Amino acid sequence: MEKIETIQTTYTGQLRTEAIHVQSGNKLITDAPTDNQGKGETFSPTDLLATSLASCIFTIMGIKAEAAGFSIDGAKARSWKIMTENPRRVAEVKIEFDFTMCDLTDKQKKILQALVKVSPVPLSLHDETKQNVTIKFAD
Repeated sequence: MEKIETIQTTYTGQLRTEAIHVQSGNKLITDAPTDNQGKGETFSPTDLLATSLASCIFTIMGIKAEAAGFSIDGAKARSWKIMTENPRRVAEVKIEFDFTMCDLTDKQKKILQALVKVSPVPLSLHDETKQNVTIKFAD
């Protein structure tokens, strides 16, 4: 398998990093959270883990929706990370997907529900990291 550089990260001091996406040049700044000596002025690395989980699931849902000829445009997700100590780590990520603004058939809803655990980020997380994902549809 070929290794292709994806991200260049620099520690800039004061518990911050700057990551550059090599292909696009886009930058992302992280800051330590306030509960771990940081200022909490932007995403923490563990915030990005929760964000990655929601974004990855949405991306796979979007791919499957487009292939099946329907749209999930405008759908939203809210994410929470639950930390634990000794060792300090993300113990659980809770995500609530909201598709109430999308006009979906029962078949389309089933397609989306089947994708929650099969995209790359959910499959990459440690088994001990609980993934609590719920989906809300319009009645």
